[in-house]
Amino acid sequence: MGGQRSRPSLVLGMALLLVGVLLLGLAGWAYLGTTWVSRREHTAIVERLEDAWAEGRGGWPAASSEASAVVRIPAFGDSYAVPLLEGADDEQLASGFGLVPGSVTPGRRGNLVIAGHRVTHGEPLRDMPALVAGDRVMVETRHEVLTYVLDTGGQDLTVDLDEAWVLGGRPVDPLRRGVEPSRSSERLLTLVTCASLFETEERLVAFGHLASRVPKR
Repeated sequence: MGGQRSRPSLVLGMALLLVGVLLLGLAGWAYLGTTWVSRREHTAIVERLEDAWAEGRGGWPAASSEASAVVRIPAFGDSYAVPLLEGADDEQLASGFGLVPGSVTPGRRGNLVIAGHRVTHGEPLRDMPALVAGDRVMVETRHEVLTYVLDTGGQDLTVDLDEAWVLGGRPVDPLRRGVEPSRSSERLLTLVTCASLFETEERLVAFGHLASRVPKR
């Protein structure tokens, strides 16, 4: 009798165990699988873009969701190369960096705003907190290589999701926290990503300015 009464409990326990394994598998895919797939996609997009440049194709303005530049951050390693796509919706951010709507294109006067994931989908800005003022962000287009230098570190400024001032052409913090881009340059860069490795309504923001531009031969 005791064995019969325990059988439903055993079945329930096995079912809960299977559900737990399934949930762990889904979480593992979200955090590891999507990153593996996206990194392969990053590499493929960069290769296709470089092939297009070699054939005299590709440039600004790009069609929505298409890549027209490659972002390299030397502090993240020599092999680091992430495509920059028009738009910053889930589709673009799953394939690389997103050029936030309303920002300027690389090299133009104004604010070049680039968004990227910290976890999942290639996590191109996972190590954002390790960036320091003076680190370089290189943006390669069909015609030139633009080097931006960070004015602020990767964890110097955390803002709420609705603090849109960081996206402006000349960002000015209404709270006067003392973390703003260079006032001596008209060509700015803003990097934006999640403030933590989990779901959050806060964003890390780093500012920079254009330091040099070298035409490609």
